[in-house]
Amino acid sequence: MSQIKANDNAYIAHTYGRFDIVLTHGSGALLYDENEKEYIDMTAGIGVNCLGFGNEEWVKAVCEQATSLQHVSNLYYSKPDTQVAEKLCNMTHFSKMFFANSGAEANEGAIKVARKYASDKYGQKNYEILTLVNSFHGRTITTLSATGQDHFHQHFDPFTPGFVHANANDIEDVKSKINKNTCAIMMELIQGEGGVLPLGYDFVKEVAEICQQNDILLIIDEVQTGLGRCGSLYAYEQFDIQPDIVTTAKGLGNGLPIGGVLLNDKVKDVFGPGDHGTTFGGNPVACAGANVVLSHMNQELFDEVKRKGEYIKKRALQMPHVIGVNGLGLMRGIVLDGISAIDVVRACIDSGLLLLTAKDKVRMLPPLIITDEQLEKACDILEEVLKAW
Repeated sequence: MSQIKANDNAYIAHTYGRFDIVLTHGSGALLYDENEKEYIDMTAGIGVNCLGFGNEEWVKAVCEQATSLQHVSNLYYSKPDTQVAEKLCNMTHFSKMFFANSGAEANEGAIKVARKYASDKYGQKNYEILTLVNSFHGRTITTLSATGQDHFHQHFDPFTPGFVHANANDIEDVKSKINKNTCAIMMELIQGEGGVLPLGYDFVKEVAEICQQNDILLIIDEVQTGLGRCGSLYAYEQFDIQPDIVTTAKGLGNGLPIGGVLLNDKVKDVFGPGDHGTTFGGNPVACAGANVVLSHMNQELFDEVKRKGEYIKKRALQMPHVIGVNGLGLMRGIVLDGISAIDVVRACIDSGLLLLTAKDKVRMLPPLIITDEQLEKACDILEEVLKAW
């Protein structure tokens, strides 16, 4: 065992089960371990490193910001966060945003906005939020309460009350669980941790219509699906809806911790000073990186993401043991015929390929800048592993 692994086992409380490799550096969509073995990265840090490793423009912006102003309290104005906010609002047509440090924090903030909006307008009884079965919204107590998976609802009682779970793609179940106290519906358009399960277009449109007709806020959790991952800036654009609130994180920082909550006109002024806060949210260094990420978000990139995603789908469907491919763009879940997804992932590591799982599926979330040659080689490795099963 290497000294790094020994120290990890000695001093870090293991909330994650680690694979048996020590990664030391990367370039583009390639990673290297302590023995200089090369891996094609189809994980992007679980959908985070959208520009890959060592992007020169990103590194330059982050380093320059770190040497001038690495942190300042939100009690004062600074340039990088206002630049990110301006870009995001202009690109999405939302009115305002506020910052967080992660997807879970962003979702917590969205929940608070929804409950305060309803409380201000209708009274404090209007606090129920409907989410979907099989959803995942974070690991804080409140976002676990919002998460519609029973196995997360253990050991940590009491959970935050006021969350109701309806079946995904079942509009009648959604309707049956809406009542006079419902203030918001919160959902992922592709349930990532739930198994890379897309919601149906018609279902999403009907939910949006119900929200609009009943003054129920529509919150779309784009923590994993956003920032070009699905072939558009945010996945909601492909469903032809305009949410009241969108949460974002992961790819926004390209590896630095940052999240955000986008607000439309209806809710842009719900929070006032003191209603919410964050020590590190909108950090100048993280925002310097985010500004570079946003500068790369354009139609050419989105079209490439769609093309590469279709290549993955076409190749995977020709492989043994594969019976389906879910998802959009470069967020893909490969459905297997009963063999173990985690065992497939472990075998691919030995062959120089890093993959993820999502329940019983092999999940792919590569950097958006992965080359065609790297993608082809990744699929070749996966195919060879599956042939040997």
